[in-house]
Amino acid sequence: MNKNDDQETSRRGFFRQALRQVLEPVVDYVDERQIQIKSQLAVNSNLVDELPVSPLSYYLRPPGALPESEFIHTCQQSGSCISACPAEAIFINESDQLPYLDPDRQPCVVCDSLACMTVCPSGALQLKPVEEISVGLAVVNYGLCLNTEGIECQSCIELCPLGESAIRFDTENQEVEVIESGCIGCGVCQYQCPTYPKSIFVRKNLEF
Repeated sequence: MNKNDDQETSRRGFFRQALRQVLEPVVDYVDERQIQIKSQLAVNSNLVDELPVSPLSYYLRPPGALPESEFIHTCQQSGSCISACPAEAIFINESDQLPYLDPDRQPCVVCDSLACMTVCPSGALQLKPVEEISVGLAVVNYGLCLNTEGIECQSCIELCPLGESAIRFDTENQEVEVIESGCIGCGVCQYQCPTYPKSIFVRKNLEF
């Protein structure tokens, strides 16, 4: 391994450690909230712990992706975006070798370097300002949201990289409100949501 490889490994390790430190307080909060939820809703904890992860019905593409049909034909399956992502939020579909996001496993954290877009060799991911990124749009299922049950929860709001320009708590109606013009679909809200099924999820922008 050469010096550049060592530096890259060190850089990725730094980002992973920093991400863990940022998320740790919220993880602790969510763990505590899960205990409260299970108690208040009288749900068998073993059943909740064993619930499976929902299968993907569509693929969210990395930030800056071209419309789906163009993306599929433009991506060179180089894996550059996967290697560059400091949060390790980009996964590869084994069937077609195309990259995708799965917020249930790891959300995009909208890193300062916008690394995936920067390193894309084919133009399948176009470098653009954060506010112009459009992975998808967060959608709230109020029927599942804990706030509807009178249980205070703002897990989806607290670590949103874009803050109240993308999501906020409507104190008048006591509900989570997604700001359509500001949400970029990073998936942090979905990742943090403590309910199953998720009360908030990223819906893909259907551009073909």
